[in-house]
Amino acid sequence: MFTSSAGVFLFGLLAALGGGSVGAAIGANYAFVLTGFSVLTSWGVFAATGNTFGFDYLAFGPFMGPHIAFAGGVAAAIYARYRGRLADGKDVNTPLAGLGHPDIMLVGALFGAFGYVCQIGVSHIPWFGTHTDSVALTVLLSAILARLVFGGIPGAGLFKGSLHNAELFPPEATTFPAKIKPGPNGRWLEWQERPSQLFTIGSTFGVLAGGASLFLAANVGARLTDLGFANDLAARNANTFVFGISAIVVLFLITNRNMPVQHHVTNIAGLAAVQFFPILMGSTFADFTWTATSTWDSHEWLMAFLALLVAAVFGIFAAGLGEFCARLWYDRGTSHIDPPAASIWLSNTVVVSLAALVS
Repeated sequence: MFTSSAGVFLFGLLAALGGGSVGAAIGANYAFVLTGFSVLTSWGVFAATGNTFGFDYLAFGPFMGPHIAFAGGVAAAIYARYRGRLADGKDVNTPLAGLGHPDIMLVGALFGAFGYVCQIGVSHIPWFGTHTDSVALTVLLSAILARLVFGGIPGAGLFKGSLHNAELFPPEATTFPAKIKPGPNGRWLEWQERPSQLFTIGSTFGVLAGGASLFLAANVGARLTDLGFANDLAARNANTFVFGISAIVVLFLITNRNMPVQHHVTNIAGLAAVQFFPILMGSTFADFTWTATSTWDSHEWLMAFLALLVAAVFGIFAAGLGEFCARLWYDRGTSHIDPPAASIWLSNTVVVSLAALVS
């Protein structure tokens, strides 16, 4: 959307400066919750009109795109710690405007602009740009950059941050898994870090997301096809709906409830269900003709059942990968490097590539 002309690009860039600053002002997690509401609003517009501007500009663009608003808030938080104005650089809940220092919001603005440019760049990489989630990857790259720049000892100089903070590895650990095991030096979410917890959350939320995504792809897709839109338009966006609901759940996490963080699970499980259902039906994602579920026969329902099992498998995969990324980058770190974003871009690449390979 933002590469059709220089004017459109500059419009988006200026808007991204605002989005990143606002994300810092209200706090990264609050900005992400607004992403969730923007997704659901955009789905209403999309289902009614077939227009994707809500996704392109509101939910995943300069308004509340995670790579802009959330990432701007994340970078501003570690900058505030570096300047001695915030005790914990991983605090992505505090609205940073309340600290009273405009430079913190300006850092958010700059990282919002970085996210805008970076996401466009990633999406234009041959093959890779169309086989990954460029927004999620940009969230990860932005957080890594912020950690490296501002994550050192406060006031001791820039570009002294560490991705792993290896000095906090347990001294008695001899293997890498033991070194990154959650413990007193940090943990992400202790109520979803064990294999049994990850299996349960990944499978159940995965099935939930897979079913919703299939219904949206089929029913909204059939309606939009009748209106003259591309047959797979709804399917290409179907996994974002439950992702939006999962993003709103973060609001309850902010209020000190031990909510499951599972937007990486629902995003990837919904994607897997929609990608593999056409393959199970003997077609490819690009060529499959979506019809409303009211016209499915018993064979299609059986293949949909198998697609939900695929969704559960990839939901578990995404959940486990999120916990691994938390142990790798987040637990001992000085700033928030988002485990779900890391999981989404890696899992998305696996799902889309594998579906293309076997179709």
